[in-house]
Amino acid sequence: MVFDQRSVKNYNVREVECPERPEGVEGACFVYLLLCCDSSIYCGSTKNLKNRLKEHDSGEAAVWTKKRRPVKLVYYEIHDSLLLARRREKQIKGWTVKKKWNLISGAWGKPRLSPVDNY
Repeated sequence: MVFDQRSVKNYNVREVECPERPEGVEGACFVYLLLCCDSSIYCGSTKNLKNRLKEHDSGEAAVWTKKRRPVKLVYYEIHDSLLLARRREKQIKGWTVKKKWNLISGAWGKPRLSPVDNY
């Protein structure tokens, strides 16, 4: 399958390099966005982003991405704990597609999280 550039052409989308887990940061976790081959966006969270991307690429991760390979890492954030990462994941999953694209393309900076935003 080939990425459908027609639906993403209006956004500044590029594949980002997968980071290593930050050294000296106990409990660092990631929230990430993947661009699937059908131009859909998958949001997930993990403690080890490199391993999780390998699972997505091999079809061993989420059912959503298994049927929409190949996938590209287009965005990630680092959080201090898995709880915070999962809260952020849940927040992003509730957003419109346009808002997710704006986050990916850098149309605005990383939104601040407030306790109200997490619920």
